[in-house]
Amino acid sequence: MSDQLIEAWLSLYKVSGIGPKALQSLVQHFGSVDKALLAAKGASNDELLAAGINNRTVNNLRKVSSEPIQKDLEWLNSSDQHHIITLDNPAYPLLLKQTSAAPPLLFVNGHLNILNDPQIAMVGSRNPTQNGRDLAYQFAKHLATSGFCISSGLALGIDGFSHKGALDANAPTIAVIATGADRVYPAQHRALAHRIVEQGAIISEFFIGTEPRSQNFPRRNRIISGLSLGVLVVEAAVKSGSLITARHALEQDREVFAIPGSIHNPLARGCHQLIRQGAKLVETAEHILEEIAHSLEFQLKQPDIAQLEENEEIDLSAPEWDEDYQNVLNAMGFEPISIDQVIVQTGLTAEEVSSILLMLELQGHVSPSGGGSYTKLV
Repeated sequence: MSDQLIEAWLSLYKVSGIGPKALQSLVQHFGSVDKALLAAKGASNDELLAAGINNRTVNNLRKVSSEPIQKDLEWLNSSDQHHIITLDNPAYPLLLKQTSAAPPLLFVNGHLNILNDPQIAMVGSRNPTQNGRDLAYQFAKHLATSGFCISSGLALGIDGFSHKGALDANAPTIAVIATGADRVYPAQHRALAHRIVEQGAIISEFFIGTEPRSQNFPRRNRIISGLSLGVLVVEAAVKSGSLITARHALEQDREVFAIPGSIHNPLARGCHQLIRQGAKLVETAEHILEEIAHSLEFQLKQPDIAQLEENEEIDLSAPEWDEDYQNVLNAMGFEPISIDQVIVQTGLTAEEVSSILLMLELQGHVSPSGGGSYTKLV
């Protein structure tokens, strides 16, 4: 995307009264973001009102200027790892884009190519028990080894141990933060944030320079759930941000998982409440893998029932795969091969390869070898 278009998105989104829905309404009404910016400067009030903008916001649009976005542009141009992606950018996370309040802009510090990887969000208490810390780390490590990108919020407690579990599996992890992408909060996680940028990505919807504000943390939770196929709550009190994330997940038609605990542990009560409300009780990472498999776009083809009734010989131990599955298997040998190599050899996208490998693992045809590599088993 050209710098001019990014500047147009930034300029409009900086206008007081323009939120995600209002900006999308403007762009859709006028056909493009640059036309919307021109309209903000020159269209009649009636034309702007017809785009769904109220009178007060129309007045603010008249004052649109490029001056307030200079910090954002300076940050963008200060590193090759800095990116600003918009809703019409192919790198924008597809699952998040499909939610009702998708952010028009995402500031990304790190690797763009992982944003559409299959993700599991992990959230929980900022003051977990030792058992909670261990569970978060081990679940994240296992899920990451199985091909999932772990998403969380970089907070102290469960968030931090979830990120660490993924990183120690040599897998990517995504931290969704409630400050500008130039800030690290809490400061204790500065070293962790550097590791995440090297191996994954930190993303934010907030402009550069935005400091921690209490109202922004619940707001970012919808992004954590929106990126993911499912949300795992490890430990949480009944009134906590983790349950807000779980609520967003339900509204976005995502799976919600919760780990049960002792009835005497107050940090288990939030999980127990979620389970009573329909969240799936999980005791092992395999329980999550089994459930999420049904949500993946790429499914193994099943034998034709009519053929079975005609007693035709069908080897149920070797189901018929579509062409993409067969291409992935053909690209693999009995020595470890990285996901990047599979992508190059098959021409499939990273999202497609990750999803196919996960399904093949669940069927027992491939096994993770560590470091983002897989080995064919049969």
